[in-house]
Amino acid sequence: MSAARPQAIVVGASAGAVQALSVILSRLPANYSLPVLVVVHVPEGPSGLLPLFANKSAIAFREPEDKEPIAPATVYIAPPGYHMLVEAGLSIALSTDEPVLFSRPSIDVLFESAADSYGSGLTGIVLTGANDDGARGAAAISRSGGMVLVEDPATAYASAMPTAALARCANATTMSLDAIAEHLLELGRS
Repeated sequence: MSAARPQAIVVGASAGAVQALSVILSRLPANYSLPVLVVVHVPEGPSGLLPLFANKSAIAFREPEDKEPIAPATVYIAPPGYHMLVEAGLSIALSTDEPVLFSRPSIDVLFESAADSYGSGLTGIVLTGANDDGARGAAAISRSGGMVLVEDPATAYASAMPTAALARCANATTMSLDAIAEHLLELGRS
């Protein structure tokens, strides 16, 4: 586990994402001290994720604008059809570059850019999903000195994404969804 002061959380999920994220994000308080940036593989078009999560949690949820500064106590959900990146000045960039592993937004794109910006202050979380998006990004977070948590593939709705992340990131920590939620609360108190 990283000894650096926590600065941000990045989360990636695909198939089964709503249930997994509901367990984790519903526990974050309104005054959570860290920003949380989330990529969920969703088709282009209107997203139903914001109202769904906003009704289940005290913390603020939003789809960011391009160049928006990243603030604590906010969950940023990548808008459908856009990659979400973290820029060097700790603001969000939105991109319509080509899909990565057939996905836009891409978990790898977020994780790699956040690793460059936050270094050892970053915690990355790979949740349920049916492809290997997030594995390369998890490895980048680990190389930058950050912490990587992976949902236990044995209990994930879709095990491919957590399994791929564990294969690419040997020092990742496998946890249940409840344990990940508790760990995030601890990071917020650090």
